[in-house]
Amino acid sequence: MAKRRKVSNLLGLAVLSTVSARPMHPYEMASLMKARGKDHDMDIKWGSLYTVVRNLEKHGFLAVEGSVRDGARPERTVYRITEAGRDELADWVRELIEVPETEHRRLEAGLSVLGALGPDETAELLSRRLDALEKRIADDRAALAAATEVPRVFLLEADYALAILRAEADWVRAFLGEITGGTLEGLAMWRAFHDTGRVPPEIAELAERGATES
Repeated sequence: MAKRRKVSNLLGLAVLSTVSARPMHPYEMASLMKARGKDHDMDIKWGSLYTVVRNLEKHGFLAVEGSVRDGARPERTVYRITEAGRDELADWVRELIEVPETEHRRLEAGLSVLGALGPDETAELLSRRLDALEKRIADDRAALAAATEVPRVFLLEADYALAILRAEADWVRAFLGEITGGTLEGLAMWRAFHDTGRVPPEIAELAERGATES
């Protein structure tokens, strides 16, 4: 079951992930998140950005680093992620990856910021998720099989939900196999990032290019 979080808006997850690279002001956060397509990965209401940033600061996940002024534009507050924020980011991603929920975009959101975790921990979380999915699939299959007196036309929603669970399980199983089998493209770069704590130059260049282009 999903935890009750001090900041539950998924935009907060995107902000923490974005600021984990370096301090930045909200306008820059929005530019990078848009460039990375975060609004396609999760439900984002851009009008809530400043409120979410303030709430993250209120609960100790972000802290003010300073301020900057670009030309005649108003002064902008620059925020950095705190250790509590890094812990919250990692814990949030763990939950999204490990715990199957009816809202499938939660997994999509977790996958979009998976860099907060290392490949070995991700594999363990996916393994637990797969176990939970397989148990749910078995339970739902048994329930459908037991409904022998109900015409299938009245069980279509349950049949559809079971098909979706099977598809998710197949995808998780395949992705898990790529990690554990060492065949996932970019796996070495992902592992090196978590071993050294340094963002690979290729990824840093892509992020900066996205900010510039946006």
